[in-house]
Amino acid sequence: MNVNESAENYLETILMLGMKLPAIRSVDIANELGFSKPSVSVAMKNLREKGHIQVDGSGFITLTPSGREIAEMIYERHRLLSSWLMRLGVPAETAQQDACRIEHVISRESFEAIKRHTGSLP
Repeated sequence: MNVNESAENYLETILMLGMKLPAIRSVDIANELGFSKPSVSVAMKNLREKGHIQVDGSGFITLTPSGREIAEMIYERHRLLSSWLMRLGVPAETAQQDACRIEHVISRESFEAIKRHTGSLP
């Protein structure tokens, strides 16, 4: 699973929107991320071509198994890292922002070590 940070962010956003909305469209993603609709459309095309999402005839977006796996990995990292940073005394907003950056670059080994050490926080 070799995807760039931008693709990971889109997949994570689709996963999170799926927890709130019955159906997800490109406009929902654009609104959530504050990106232009054309930018999101290009990203969705790339994710579809890589087999990480499916888009039906009505424009509804769903994660494929590979897209869901990536999204869940990033979401788990985000939740654990932000929670861990807040428990260390980092203000919530800073912890969220830092977790967003760290979640994409941390190695699987380092993340698993943090997870073991923290006892799988949140």
